[in-house]
Amino acid sequence: MCGDEHRYDEIIGLPRPVSKKHKPMTMTERAAQFSPFAALTGYDAAVSETARLTDSRKERDEDMISALNERMRILSEWEYKYPEITVEYFVPDERKFGGAYVTVSGNFKWLDEYERMLVMQDGRRIPIDDIFRLEGEIFDGKQGIADADKK
Repeated sequence: MCGDEHRYDEIIGLPRPVSKKHKPMTMTERAAQFSPFAALTGYDAAVSETARLTDSRKERDEDMISALNERMRILSEWEYKYPEITVEYFVPDERKFGGAYVTVSGNFKWLDEYERMLVMQDGRRIPIDDIFRLEGEIFDGKQGIADADKK
């Protein structure tokens, strides 16, 4: 180590070399050389996807199925009269097991019994087998079918 302390004495006072081919870098360009490097691209997305929670499908008991069937029968009498209803149904997740329960409100249009879909006036198609809850004044007996003819 002896003698190393004066090793650069002859060049320490010289001006910094300037390239004749390249223009000087801006501070931003120099800083970019030291920006973090993501060696595992997609890792953060995979961790986020794994951490995302989904609900499991709730099982409907016989009483619930019977009540839903009765409400479907009532809805079939109201086809194209556009009553306001609220539907809670299960939407399976596209990437992992489970899904989410979605609640939508709107005007009922008709039942597509062939494809087993409840069709709303806005074009939304809800699978009948995924419906968990159906609500609306038409089920409460507050409106009669004769009232619907007036609409």
